[in-house]
Amino acid sequence: MRHFLTLTLAVSGLAFAASAQEASTLLDQGNWKAAADMALDLKTSDGYTIAAKATTLGASLSPDNQKKTMLEAAQKYAKQAIAANANNADAHFELARADGRLAQYSGILQSLGLAGEVKKSLDTAIKLDPKMAGAYVALGLWNAELASKGFIATASTGASSKNVVPNFERAIALEPSNPTHRLEYANALLKLDKNRNKAAALAQLQKAVSLNAGTYWEKQDLAAAQKLLGTLR
Repeated sequence: MRHFLTLTLAVSGLAFAASAQEASTLLDQGNWKAAADMALDLKTSDGYTIAAKATTLGASLSPDNQKKTMLEAAQKYAKQAIAANANNADAHFELARADGRLAQYSGILQSLGLAGEVKKSLDTAIKLDPKMAGAYVALGLWNAELASKGFIATASTGASSKNVVPNFERAIALEPSNPTHRLEYANALLKLDKNRNKAAALAQLQKAVSLNAGTYWEKQDLAAAQKLLGTLR
């Protein structure tokens, strides 16, 4: 009886892994809605995390009047993922991503409050998974965005332009073949000082367009890198 129970649990685990993997595969193909629906059906921390990621990415392709509602849903899914497993690094990252995008639709005080939550979630994600390249990219962008807004934003959040390059360099060291990291690095440099950082941004974009895109979302970013490169030349 004990061996049968062990076998049953093992088979059940394989079924879950296959379902989660299938949802992730759908998302990598760009089928974000189907991926979110499949992931939510899992009712697990990993499932809610995939749903949060899918919904946030899907918001970027959706009409403007739908974005905020979708990001609020992604925020909710990420919180459900954390409630199910507080040690899920990806869930904390997805909460940071949803909060960061939602800040774009908030007033200055609320957005600064969300900025603090973003930093807290990213710090937790990195503590749980020090090799999460995406979290370092997000931290680089976080510092660049707030540093570009001036003294009030930096004083109230602790952001600094000095933290931009180290975070991106860390991300690229971890995942050197990811074109998205290079694109976001260029965007951060340009946000800080377009004139002073143009050459450095161009170098990152030129590297980005030399890389291969593995997923639908990386292909989108590769196209964006090519477009931005054309405008800066």
